[in-house]
Amino acid sequence: MSPDTACIPRLTRHAPEAIRSWDNVHFLHPWESMSPDPADRVIAAAGEGIHLVDAEGRRLIDGPGGMWCVQIGYGRREMAEVIAAQALKLAYHSPWAFASEPSALLARRLAEMAPGDLGTVFFTTGGSSAVDSALRFAQFYNNLRGRPEKKLFLARERGYHGSTYLAASVTGKDRWQNTMDAERRLVRFLPDIAPNRRPPGMSVEDWTDAKVDDLSRAIREEGADRIAAFIAEPVMASGGVVVPPGDYVRRTRDLCRAHDILYISDEVVTGFGRLGHWFASEPVFGIVPDILTCAKGLTSGYLPLGAMIVSDRLLAEISGEDRAEVMFRNGYTYSGHPVCCAAALKNIEIIEREGLLDHVRTVAPQFQARLAALGRHEIVGDTRGLGLLGCVEGTARPDLPEEKRVKIDHEFGQRVDEACEARGLIVRPLLNMCVFSPPLIITPAEIDRMFDILDEAIAEVGAAMM
Repeated sequence: MSPDTACIPRLTRHAPEAIRSWDNVHFLHPWESMSPDPADRVIAAAGEGIHLVDAEGRRLIDGPGGMWCVQIGYGRREMAEVIAAQALKLAYHSPWAFASEPSALLARRLAEMAPGDLGTVFFTTGGSSAVDSALRFAQFYNNLRGRPEKKLFLARERGYHGSTYLAASVTGKDRWQNTMDAERRLVRFLPDIAPNRRPPGMSVEDWTDAKVDDLSRAIREEGADRIAAFIAEPVMASGGVVVPPGDYVRRTRDLCRAHDILYISDEVVTGFGRLGHWFASEPVFGIVPDILTCAKGLTSGYLPLGAMIVSDRLLAEISGEDRAEVMFRNGYTYSGHPVCCAAALKNIEIIEREGLLDHVRTVAPQFQARLAALGRHEIVGDTRGLGLLGCVEGTARPDLPEEKRVKIDHEFGQRVDEACEARGLIVRPLLNMCVFSPPLIITPAEIDRMFDILDEAIAEVGAAMM
């Protein structure tokens, strides 16, 4: 039992063994293995602050912040109250036939927060559908401009953009091992941009030049008249918290603008304070995209909601009196759902009232310093992050036997996760990496506790695997 174990009664109505059995038999989880062996998932019974509580009352620091989304932490009574009040007042309305106060207020608020002239909001059900809508808008935009051949999308290896068909098609993460279908005719992937993958002796500046050249080459080879958009996360989250090198983001945005290629900034993870700003594109990376997608931290995970925010310039180019019969034929039953929008408004209010953007900028140096210090372990090949995003990557020494190197490449993340969980911390394992993005409310003392656990866990795993 961890030091954080709370001696309180079991928090579930049914026995944990029964819950786990029903879950294994009846719930097909995201990224579910087809193995017949039952999974041994932690049963989440409650949440408080930065902690998840399991069915036996054991408290675990939620290192991944849910799924990069629980910005304001768990157990916020005022969130529950505003959700309940809106559900009683107006639980639903058709977004085709009606407008409502929560969605109108939220659309105006997001337009104020977004960079540049991104002033028009299209609401979706989550990040995947926000990306899907952005890609469909790019196609729609080019059709109305009389350029039906301009439909190719550029994306990056290791980038993750969602699970709906178009969003999955532009996802470069694990695409060579993916047994799901995707529309590859619409996509060209640019090579990995991770600075730690650059050849020995190459400077970050030269690597940045090479990565920008990858985009230039793709534009030359495919033809700018065929490319609709380039989609990129400011920081590649699920791909291993890859922070783009140097001025890569600005230079690629400039290339897109010069060749009339839309730039889609996928801020599903980096939005709503993760890097200390409402959105990272402009204040952190110095760009104003043509389209921005967001979700996750928009409601802090309390309810599902996403959005695509579009440049008013783009809409002006395809609008007019002669376009009255032309429709953007894309929509969802739950677009602008009033209860979800009310939750988002309250979430934004809490982030503002508690100064969480300033807080993230204040504690980020401590978070990143503790992260970098983990590089002292021999089994750690790289540590990287930005704001309250972090990744530890395990790397085997080249002189180790092949069997040990393969184990580290495939098991490091899982073993660190297990060692952390035993000590009261959840991290997200990705083969030889562990990633984390804790709730934005995390305190300096809690940051130290989190990294103390990681330090101990990595030492244990390193001793066993090296």
